[in-house]
Amino acid sequence: MAHPPDHSHRPAEIRRRLATRTSHSYLGDAVLGGIDGCVTTFAVVAGAVGGGFSSLVVIVLGFANLIADGFSMAVSNYQGTKSDREHVERARRDEERQIDAFPAGEREEVRQIFGSKGFEGDVLDSIVDTITGDRRLWVDTMITEELGLQLDGPSPVRAGLATFLAFLLVGVIPLVPFLIPGLEIPARFLLSSTAAGVAFFGVGLGKGIVLRQSPVRSGFGTLLTGGAAALIAYLVGAWLRQTFGVA
Repeated sequence: MAHPPDHSHRPAEIRRRLATRTSHSYLGDAVLGGIDGCVTTFAVVAGAVGGGFSSLVVIVLGFANLIADGFSMAVSNYQGTKSDREHVERARRDEERQIDAFPAGEREEVRQIFGSKGFEGDVLDSIVDTITGDRRLWVDTMITEELGLQLDGPSPVRAGLATFLAFLLVGVIPLVPFLIPGLEIPARFLLSSTAAGVAFFGVGLGKGIVLRQSPVRSGFGTLLTGGAAALIAYLVGAWLRQTFGVA
């Protein structure tokens, strides 16, 4: 039986794929930011409605939460990504010092690393000579093979920005119905719930694609998570209203 042509393993395609293997997709940052944005904002909306507050209060609390939480999450992602990069740079400086101080020992580490992969004899000698003959390649090899670190991580600024924009774009969805004039609170909340549900499911689909999981299962999982958070917020708001006479 003849197999269809495999274009993905042509030499030119392999070179292109290897050249771009270290590029980072910020889709994962955006998906997580979108999920968190919709969950937290809709929880505020549900809690405020459950507490019996007016549309104006829902809008004020919702947008204040949207901006503040979005900024906080973006800064956290920025700091975490920046710390990862700094860790790699510290490791690079440490490996360079070790190569200068203990070249024979570092060369033996390279030999054992590739010896454990099955190379031996003249082939292993050639690999060790090639790697240790290029200082940057030597350091890069120790960082990736010995320490298991990624050389080229994501940009902290881009990761934070992707998180913040997705948080705002998806998180604002539950608030839109409260900006429509002429509607009563129940109608606004029904529209908000429907829009948030669609957003939860859609972002969950994206999460499933990014993580290579079942998109539909991921969509329903995100929908259930967001719905549970909103239900808890609504019930707490309603309980506080009845207990303390809020609003």
